[in-house]
Amino acid sequence: MAVTRRSARLNSQAVSKSEPFSAPTPAPEKKRKRKAQESAEPTTPTRKRSQPKESSAAVPPSTPTPNAAGLFAQPSSGAASKPRHGTVTRLADPRLTNAPLLSPETSRVVVSRDLDSVSPSKVPQVRTTTENLLKEACDHLIKIDERMRPLIEQHPCRVFSPEGLAERIDPFESLSSGIISQQVSGAAAKSIKTKFIALFGEKPEDRFPHPSEVAACSIEHLRTAGLSQRKAEYIKGLAEKFASGELSAHMLHDATDEEVMEKLIAVRGLGKWSVEMFACFGLKRMDVFSLGDLGVQRGMAAFVGRDVAKLKSKGGKWKYMSEQDMIELSDKFAPYRSLFMWYMWRVEETDVSTME
Repeated sequence: MAVTRRSARLNSQAVSKSEPFSAPTPAPEKKRKRKAQESAEPTTPTRKRSQPKESSAAVPPSTPTPNAAGLFAQPSSGAASKPRHGTVTRLADPRLTNAPLLSPETSRVVVSRDLDSVSPSKVPQVRTTTENLLKEACDHLIKIDERMRPLIEQHPCRVFSPEGLAERIDPFESLSSGIISQQVSGAAAKSIKTKFIALFGEKPEDRFPHPSEVAACSIEHLRTAGLSQRKAEYIKGLAEKFASGELSAHMLHDATDEEVMEKLIAVRGLGKWSVEMFACFGLKRMDVFSLGDLGVQRGMAAFVGRDVAKLKSKGGKWKYMSEQDMIELSDKFAPYRSLFMWYMWRVEETDVSTME
């Protein structure tokens, strides 16, 4: 059947080329004549769906999704992918960095103290560790609002689990990955990152280039990995700040949330949302909350029982919930707002109405 149709189309094209505005010349076979006449009738040509190139991949929504946020905690370097010697229980603080940070230049690990290093006389006073941080946070969320219980039971959070808190993070790689992923699909971002690493003679599974190596490269050379002019400038500028010591793993580990925000938002290419996601998923800080995330706003509206389907057509930045309402609700869950935010992304997957 496919061969007959193709023959008819070819015959029709040949006829229409020689006599563009007349009926086709009678064919010896009635079947061909009928098909040729049908093809001569004016029709709207079928548009072929072109395959999108990597550079023209679908642009993500203006408010990134949790998947995009997770790029801040997906290291490609070998230091993070090598087998660990086991999870070590360390001191934890919901208002500080809880992730082990790799110094981008030396690969030295900056981490909070192991529980074993604490003086025996002070051990009974130690309450929060990487082993119990998530449980304390979940208990706090449920204590504040019982509707959090089904969310927590149905969606275990690995990000702040003992295993998640043991993953080493290179802050330069994490922030660079965030810049690379801006306004491109996840597949395109992964491809560009692989090519970027290859520029420095490394395999993706080996290590991410040092800031000093990137700072020494020209913008033109960085762009050959598939980066836009602006992204190449952003990553080079970020590399220069790490290479000069203006940014460091030690500073990001010990600084307050406000200091981290102030330092990083001053870097070209890093907006407030990007810094918030890095602080949450990269540094594993427990008290981060993003007011500008539309997905979180929508989840919060659904959490309190609003009809988000109707509100969707309302329009405006705060169509699901006002900024003040978001602040008042999220503040109740401090100092574990990062976990509360993580669950608001998933609230529409869980029926919380039974807890009202």
